[in-house]
Amino acid sequence: MKKFVAEFIGTMVLVTLGCGTAMLVGCDASNGCGYLLTALAFGLTIVAMAYSIGNISGCHINPAVSLGVLITGGMNIKEFCGYVVSQCLGAFAGAGLLSVIFGAGKVTDMTGGFGSNGLAGVNGNYVAGLVVEIVLTFIFVTAILGVTSKKAAHGSFGGLVIGLTLVLVHILGIGLTGTSVNPARSFGPAIAACFEGNSTPATELWVFVVGPLVGAAIAAYVYKFLESEK
Repeated sequence: MKKFVAEFIGTMVLVTLGCGTAMLVGCDASNGCGYLLTALAFGLTIVAMAYSIGNISGCHINPAVSLGVLITGGMNIKEFCGYVVSQCLGAFAGAGLLSVIFGAGKVTDMTGGFGSNGLAGVNGNYVAGLVVEIVLTFIFVTAILGVTSKKAAHGSFGGLVIGLTLVLVHILGIGLTGTSVNPARSFGPAIAACFEGNSTPATELWVFVVGPLVGAAIAAYVYKFLESEK
């Protein structure tokens, strides 16, 4: 149960700080500073959570990461289901906090949808959006599996490596899909946007569920093959 609580808290913090930064500074092509600040917000949140709840739950705070760990034998199906439920609830709670903060404070949401993901950067092309999310999630999950492997010689810098990798994939992905690589992170803001009358993120949500899960599964099977002694 403590693992599930940790995952709930971690995902809530990720959505609050990452999506909150995106809402505050905006993420459009004419505002490169907003790109970098948002990428750093997501990455630094991962670093902070990795060194705070990582020793409790492993700090997945992402169903795609949990799927990768499941496939590589790091958890069982019961734990996986508990993690995913906790992560989605945490993401929804984080979006709820943003609704209170930005609603009560009368602060303008520069993204127009709680920092939710979308396909505007790929001109609404679902195939392109899927490819982007699959590739970026593959890179992200491969890095996580590598740095958390028993064979890895990273010392205590694993959380930093994972956080910087998330920054890296955001730098490319923000202008294309807003960078999900995390179904829970996409779920919370999309649902919150629906409550505010913006249904577009919800109609495109499946891309940001399927893409990351497929990318994570590919990463897990590829990494199992690369790490195998056979």
